[in-house]
Amino acid sequence: MASSERLYYSDSFLRHFTGVVTEVRERPDNGGGPRWQLSLDRTAFYPTSGGQPFDTGVLRATHSGSPVREVPVEQVEEDEEGAVWHCARQPVDVGTPVEGRINWERRFDHMQQHTGQHLLSAVFQQELQAPTVSFHLGEESSTIDLAVAPPSQACLERIEHIANEIIAEDRPVSVHSVARTEAEAMLAAGKLRKLPDREGSIRLIDIQEIDQNACGGTHVRSTGQIGGLQVRRVEKVSRGVRAEFVCGLRAIRTARADAMTLTETAALLSTGANELPVAVGRLLADAKAGAKERQKLREELAALQGAQLAAAEPIENGLRLAVRGWKDRDRDYVKMLASQTVSATPGTAAIFSARETDPVRVFVARSQDLQFDCGRLLREALAQFGLRGGGSPSLAQGDVPADQEEALIASLREALRGAIAGTGNLH
Repeated sequence: MASSERLYYSDSFLRHFTGVVTEVRERPDNGGGPRWQLSLDRTAFYPTSGGQPFDTGVLRATHSGSPVREVPVEQVEEDEEGAVWHCARQPVDVGTPVEGRINWERRFDHMQQHTGQHLLSAVFQQELQAPTVSFHLGEESSTIDLAVAPPSQACLERIEHIANEIIAEDRPVSVHSVARTEAEAMLAAGKLRKLPDREGSIRLIDIQEIDQNACGGTHVRSTGQIGGLQVRRVEKVSRGVRAEFVCGLRAIRTARADAMTLTETAALLSTGANELPVAVGRLLADAKAGAKERQKLREELAALQGAQLAAAEPIENGLRLAVRGWKDRDRDYVKMLASQTVSATPGTAAIFSARETDPVRVFVARSQDLQFDCGRLLREALAQFGLRGGGSPSLAQGDVPADQEEALIASLREALRGAIAGTGNLH
């Protein structure tokens, strides 16, 4: 099939256009999304490509003698042959004249972010010799991956400042095409940052005196239309660093959201926004101290409760065996309680269950004067139910479905009694 004339190549600001439907097909594996794909002889809709998302909008079909029908365009895709497909939930007959209308708010936002990416990548290259490896334009923010070590905060602020100075200068952003051979010569001379692997003429985006780059995306006409750029954060990734940024109206929305978050948080802490770091630091220190104190109290409670549980059990055939289960205690506490119970008195073993969730966590513990292996006994008992678990000779744990807990504990009781009988008086 003949490829569509891509109107956005020459005019990214084109909001309306006319065309004719040249092919219609069902979309494979639509997954509940748009079912039909429409190809036009000419289009201003941008398909997902080069890190920039697709345009949305509407096609107004004008059949002769029929009322105008509006067909929403929900996605735009490019296939391996370079054809542009407009994805919709209803078909339009081949040969039908259409008027396309771009969702301008979405398009202009993408233009601001994409041109901002060109500028930010150029400044990173200029200041840090950091090439951009990849670009992603997201719904809330955009990112570039850079082949460079993590820069300092002062360096990031300088790069952001330079980018915004260039935005304020309102430098022209121009579009032109050159032959492949000329583009290769420009790349070799260091006048281009990269070159796509394709033949034919190469479309170049030129930001005056800062960047010239091969790109098929949509862009603003001058840096002033980027409207401002904010570097949100930088994180280390496998190939270097990932810089998250926002431009234009996104930067305003993000700054407003940040200010609202700071204001609300400051109100909760009864402090000023500029005092939040100190206030939060104090809260974290208090929380850490509180957690340490709570852990100490839990340990003291477990020691006291463990001694009571051990004292309540009679000695039978050389073994004091405590078997208990709790629905209102977490697993960490039950484990601690098992250790404290067997350390309270000699000749003591414990089979404790934490029943707060299903599966139940079962612990087996013994005092140091006993010689059987808790880990081996529990593994063998769990294996009877097709389950796994284990631990050290003095403390082991494993999970069992709630409806099998009773049978497992019965098996463990028998195993413990057998271990004691086989070792004689061990304490």
